[in-house]
Amino acid sequence: MPRSVPSFADLLDGARRSAVHLEMRDSYGVSSEADDFARWQATGQVDTDPDSPYWAPWTDLIRRITARGVIVRRARIVSEPVSDYIRYEHAGTGVNLAAGESVRWLPRRRASDIALPGNDFWLIDNRLIRWNHFTGDGAGAPGEISEDPAAARLCAQAFEAVWERATPHHEYKIQ
Repeated sequence: MPRSVPSFADLLDGARRSAVHLEMRDSYGVSSEADDFARWQATGQVDTDPDSPYWAPWTDLIRRITARGVIVRRARIVSEPVSDYIRYEHAGTGVNLAAGESVRWLPRRRASDIALPGNDFWLIDNRLIRWNHFTGDGAGAPGEISEDPAAARLCAQAFEAVWERATPHHEYKIQ
């Protein structure tokens, strides 16, 4: 029987040592970002206030878990030249950093020889996976939880290989 998928807050609150997130899509159509993305497309302005109503739920969560000593890292594999959505993400990533995440970017051409899982994921303490599923147009689809040791090893190895090659956010220049 499949396990129920906890909220991100419950998932990350359960982390003891680490929470890593690998993103591999060039665009997402997540409904909660639609207005902010549309505003950025129209004006070039993105909400970079970590305490704004838009960001506060996420930044409060990340601050809470990093204050307990949990290391939070996010890696993004991107095609170059990047999509408009990746430009938007890059413009707002300072908020992730201000909350306590470390973020790196890896051009897709440099990931060709890395064995990658088929979906984006969160890996908690190298043992619990939250698979992030999306529809073809990038809308969020129901996620999935796994504690399969082989899948967790794949995710951990893939993430570390990407992290090692990736460029820290402040050094990554959008092309």
